Amino acid sequence: MIFIYIVCKNKKEAKKIGLKLVEKKLAGCCNIFPIDSIYRWKGKIVKEKEVVLIVKSLKRNFEEIRKEVEKLHSYTTPCILEIPIKRVNLKYFNWLKAELRAK
Repeated sequence: MIFIYIVCKNKKEAKKIGLKLVEKKLAGCCNIFPIDSIYRWKGKIVKEKEVVLIVKSLKRNFEEIRKEVEKLHSYTTPCILEIPIKRVNLKYFNWLKAELRAK
């Protein structure tokens, strides 16, 4: 199991991406959180309100999720990070696997 951490410009964009990933059975569940971001972009320090989309999936789906996110995302350089999950309760993991498309 993995989490995929994706930063989006707003809640609308995060919902659009999350919905598409769940519809395509690439993600079992997505969570959306508001964040305050500080970063350097094109030589300037930027402070913005953004949204984090956490996608719950399996490692085998990462590349397909990355490609789908890059198609839907408004940023030229979106943050798409894989976070491996070392432990998970079995009932949840079985539910997640059942919600994803078989490969």
